[in-house]
Amino acid sequence: MPDIIVSYTESLFQQQAEEVSSLLHLPLVQLDKDKKNSSEADYSVNFSSSGLRFLSHIQKHGPIFCDFVSGSHRHRRNFGGGNGQMIAKAIGISGKFVPSVLDLTAGLGGDGFVLASLGCTLQLIERNPIVYLLLRDGLDRALVASQEDPKLAQIIQRINLLANESANYLDTLSESDYPDVIYLDPMFPARKKSAQVKKEMQALHQIVGSDDDASSVLERALTKAKYRIVVKRPAHSNYLGMIKPSYSLEGKSTRYDIFTIQKIPK
Repeated sequence: MPDIIVSYTESLFQQQAEEVSSLLHLPLVQLDKDKKNSSEADYSVNFSSSGLRFLSHIQKHGPIFCDFVSGSHRHRRNFGGGNGQMIAKAIGISGKFVPSVLDLTAGLGGDGFVLASLGCTLQLIERNPIVYLLLRDGLDRALVASQEDPKLAQIIQRINLLANESANYLDTLSESDYPDVIYLDPMFPARKKSAQVKKEMQALHQIVGSDDDASSVLERALTKAKYRIVVKRPAHSNYLGMIKPSYSLEGKSTRYDIFTIQKIPK
């Protein structure tokens, strides 16, 4: 496990940093303003005017953070292809059916935000406390920005985030609470050629680790959805838990395995 601290550079963020330091049981350090990446630790959960960031102090790569307002998320929201996107087809979105989706592996919220932008209501579950805080911060900043962006406001209002273990959350669901679709995107296995993986993803993999319980979560999920379960996998990987899906949609690098429970309403 890498050495991680909680850090801040400006006194304005000291109280927030102290609270998270206590929550995560990690040391608190005030970084030098002129040397923001200077630390003996490997990484830090950093509070700044740009929002909450996960900084590397050992590798040369940019900070990891959630930004649903600008950049790639804004571009995909405006030009991503709508219901023609492969993830939309896997989930079963159509002009007449926009499902409720339970995302059991929220991560940094990229797929959840895409689905919410297509009209789905999302329940996001994230168990890693650092990833949860990064995602919570991104959603909170998007909520503030949405005051001047009605379309963004509608999207953010469709998203609910909860810190929990996926298996535990599934066990709390009664039949009346079953979502239309359950979505699983377990951490992809580490590639042998690390140069093929972005350094940011390497860092994220270090703090999240492998989702070794993903197979058992899938088995539970198969009894908790109304219409289907969708599992995102690397294109040429084995089926999760060696459980064969009803069918798959495959792209160049990603495959969606779909387990159908009953036909989606038309």
